[in-house]
Amino acid sequence: MSAWSADGWLAGAQWLPSPNFGDRPAGEPVSLVVIHNISLPPDEFGGDWVEDFFLNRLNATVDPFFSTISELQVSAHFYIRRDGRVIQFVGCDRRAWHAGQSCWCERDNCNDYSVGIELEGSDNQPYAAGQYAALWPLLDALRSRYPISAVAGHCHIAPGRKTDPGPYFDWAALRARYPELGLPAEVTG
Repeated sequence: MSAWSADGWLAGAQWLPSPNFGDRPAGEPVSLVVIHNISLPPDEFGGDWVEDFFLNRLNATVDPFFSTISELQVSAHFYIRRDGRVIQFVGCDRRAWHAGQSCWCERDNCNDYSVGIELEGSDNQPYAAGQYAALWPLLDALRSRYPISAVAGHCHIAPGRKTDPGPYFDWAALRARYPELGLPAEVTG
């Protein structure tokens, strides 16, 4: 994975364009990657519910939890399934709506300068090997196009509000692979 379209769509990823995006502020470089997890219904994997959610077509009647989120308009740039399949919802030159109220290194509004990567998972179990096998080349591709200087979890940019990617995310492997990147203090010590 390394070929990019003019507006930040990655060759090799499945493209499912979400309507939930906006323009980045002028002159704002993409410098942060935010790692998330998501499963719909919570702690269940498979199915197309996450895709439906990011495409504003989640059926609120299918699961009681869906009725609490079906009206939200959110997206991430990328979603990595348990089998390692990479789906892209928003071109990386655009602002996906993944971070919400957030702050990194005293800079608010992380959506303005970050790329969001959702891993199909939860805080309650390890990620699949295929997800890491897809994540590393994705990070390499992002770093080849953008001046990425840091990677953080949703929990680090929205502490107290978010807990993902959770305790099972392999920060040690990320640190070993990318020692030059800024990482949250608790995973670098």
